[in-house]
Amino acid sequence: MDNIELLMNFGLTRQEASIYVLLVLEGSLSGYEVSKRSGISRSNAYNALACLVEKGAAYKTYEQAARYVPVPVKEFTANKIRMLQEAAQQLEITLPNQRDETANYMTITGKRQIEDKLKNLILETKERIYLSFSRERMVQYQPFMEELVSRKIKVVIITDPPFELEGATVYFGDKKTKQIRVISDSRYVLTGAIQDDYNATCLYSSNNNLVEVFKEALSNEIKLIQIKEGLE
Repeated sequence: MDNIELLMNFGLTRQEASIYVLLVLEGSLSGYEVSKRSGISRSNAYNALACLVEKGAAYKTYEQAARYVPVPVKEFTANKIRMLQEAAQQLEITLPNQRDETANYMTITGKRQIEDKLKNLILETKERIYLSFSRERMVQYQPFMEELVSRKIKVVIITDPPFELEGATVYFGDKKTKQIRVISDSRYVLTGAIQDDYNATCLYSSNNNLVEVFKEALSNEIKLIQIKEGLE
């Protein structure tokens, strides 16, 4: 992901993000200079600059002519994050609680969507979590699992060696790189495969019967690993 795409995560359009990068590189530009150096029409350049000011990414200063100065990226992103956190807190207070539909199943598609769900599932665990996927992906989510361990939450991991996580119970098996299985608090299950950015599908459910089926499957997998280790 390049700088333009990263900036778009903070509410900028692609054109606004490219102009912001130009301002950062140059320090200060007029609307005419932005248009000339970016190849964007003057009207579009001025519109984008006005939006950057409105979104808190640039300052408009007046010397002999109006000029635009970028807000430092650390300050701009921190302001956005703080604003979103405040909005999230307000929404939690004012929006009604989601109806608990424990019998429902939900298919999640898309690599980013699945990874976001997995992160939230890990971080929202209150008592125990079982995770079964490749070492490569374990390393990716290790900081989140370390947080759980620090909160004295039981973490059981099945992955391929080598992998270490102090405070967690780790079993080594042959894990297919793309497959994931997670059970959180004996209430939620996430299972499926992330092939690539375009081929990623997982099933998420809080259905008790399905959770019990996957708990049994993971328990059997652990028993087989223990038997195999005993024979070696």
